[in-house]
Amino acid sequence: MSKKLILGYVMDRALPGFTAEDGQKLTHINLAFGVLDQGLLDMSRLPHITELPRIRDESPHLGVVLSVGGWGAGGFSNMAKTAQGRKAFAESCARVADQYRLEGIDIDWEYPCVDAAEIDADPADKENFTLLLQALRDALGPERIVSIAVGAGTYFCENTQMDQVARICDYVQLMTYDIRSGFCDEAGHHACLFTAKGDRFDGSAQSTVEDFARHGVPKERMILGAAFYSRRWEGVPNINNGLHQPAKTMGMGGANYGELVNKYFNNPAFVRYWDEQAQAPWLFDGSTFISYDDPQSLRAKCDYIKRENLLGIMYWEHGCDPTRTLLGVLAEELMS
Repeated sequence: MSKKLILGYVMDRALPGFTAEDGQKLTHINLAFGVLDQGLLDMSRLPHITELPRIRDESPHLGVVLSVGGWGAGGFSNMAKTAQGRKAFAESCARVADQYRLEGIDIDWEYPCVDAAEIDADPADKENFTLLLQALRDALGPERIVSIAVGAGTYFCENTQMDQVARICDYVQLMTYDIRSGFCDEAGHHACLFTAKGDRFDGSAQSTVEDFARHGVPKERMILGAAFYSRRWEGVPNINNGLHQPAKTMGMGGANYGELVNKYFNNPAFVRYWDEQAQAPWLFDGSTFISYDDPQSLRAKCDYIKRENLLGIMYWEHGCDPTRTLLGVLAEELMS
């Protein structure tokens, strides 16, 4: 078996708590997030980047990649409209990569051609996304990493040129979580491996992998996504233990894994259920439905990664599991 990558998104506030033991269980971290300001890379949201020398001393093998963007981070569409704008942005990324000795840049444009997050968008984003990544590759050179994070849905493939993008990028990170999210009022899995029978939302990690494969992304360049946080629905009828039932709320952001351990797993009101077809757990108390990843679902994802020869796994987000239970499972399954 070829070496698998384990990447953790680490928000700025989680950098001080990143330990040598964490570093031993990861191949890369994605620093979240750089943003755009006046078309150039802005690092003002990462004050704890000063932790990098310590982290490198403790984990010299660890690759450090800067993620740029994230949900609600705009400026990509306007910047990418012109060759001059793309070049200026890419060169600003190269300067930061040199300054902080970064292994690469990860573009998290959420999403080309889509203004759902109330950011700038344009139909020309489809072609400009490719041109932007090529400009970034030209600026960073062949030795540094160029990666992207992509939405778990056919919409992302339709709004991009993934066959061309895959030739530019070292790997493509599939955000196979939030499959049900704040736009969905039906309780169900937000990070399932497979689509279960009876689930009218035909979304899963597997279906996302197959979508991107059909659009020209080699499986050996795909990184599967895992969720270290939950989503919850309120006002769910006590039918089928809440699964696939209409809710009175959308899929709100739920407790992170550490909070699930401390507040829910030992709460007798909440019962854990397991969907054998979807390979995903959920909690239900008769009204509140909580979807999340746990050790069992992550082992299933790791088995799938090895079986399908994907490149590895990534997760959002490191600070969400202070118990380090989930990271331990990933390391055990993919590093042994």
